[in-house]
Amino acid sequence: MKKILSAGIAIAIATVGFAEGVTPDDVIYSEYGEVEASLTGQPGDAAAGLEIMVSRGKGNCIACHQVTALEEYPFHGEVGPTLDGVGEYRTAAELRGIIANAKMTYDGTIMPAFYRTSGFIRPGNAYTGKAAEGELSPLLTAQEIEDVVAYLQTLKD
Repeated sequence: MKKILSAGIAIAIATVGFAEGVTPDDVIYSEYGEVEASLTGQPGDAAAGLEIMVSRGKGNCIACHQVTALEEYPFHGEVGPTLDGVGEYRTAAELRGIIANAKMTYDGTIMPAFYRTSGFIRPGNAYTGKAAEGELSPLLTAQEIEDVVAYLQTLKD
């Protein structure tokens, strides 16, 4: 009975892990940093992606990037490039890779790796300014990455 119960628990855990998508350490990047496969197998929700873009507790993309379509939200940055029209000149695979870990595309960038949990030097605890204690969680979930990609694909000139 114990073996059957243990096997059932293992299957349940594996199913939950699969349902959540690709783990940060298992993301496959191309030579130029693209991530071809969806991290979740589910389509992104552009409306949820917009909320992540402007949320200070999540992506906060507009802190560094100008986005004309989001003018109603305050504090747009000028550190990163404007994202106006990005849906026309970047593929979903390119956007997914840049958001997950921009350093795979742009060596030396200061853009955070939003879907990475290992390989850091002196990692901080998200946006708290404190040193990390224990295992790190990604700044965004796999689905949140897909949601931001979906929103960015709506940005067309």
